[in-house]
Amino acid sequence: MNKIVKIALVVLGLISAVLWYFLPGSEVPAGEAAESAAISGMFTITFILLGIAVAVSLVFTLMNLFTNPQSLKKTLIVLGSFLVVLVFSYLLASGTDVNLDEMANRGIATTETTVKRIGTGLNLFFFLVAIAIGAMLIGGVKKMTNK
Repeated sequence: MNKIVKIALVVLGLISAVLWYFLPGSEVPAGEAAESAAISGMFTITFILLGIAVAVSLVFTLMNLFTNPQSLKKTLIVLGSFLVVLVFSYLLASGTDVNLDEMANRGIATTETTVKRIGTGLNLFFFLVAIAIGAMLIGGVKKMTNK
């Protein structure tokens, strides 16, 4: 398996080097350069490598998660806590914070549901920031008091 990966990386490296050679120069307008086959090929290679990296990391994470029951328990607790914060954020969002008629006059078609979802996202962000700051403060205080 290791040999196959090395061969694949060498092949991708050679293809990338050839594509690099055929990249358009700085004198080519940006619109034309963006449509060149070399740039499209480079993006394709990048997306393939990114997809492989995400898939492999996800597979190994899930394998580790399910082979270690303690880790699975902690993960489920964190996910449950996140869902509680999400529901709380949703309940606090009103959806009537914005004058919908004024938004429509400006050419921004929106609904009360959209405003409520945006409010939920903002509330969730602020709660998670507060939780992160609180966790850092608690960790810092514990370190200072243990010495």
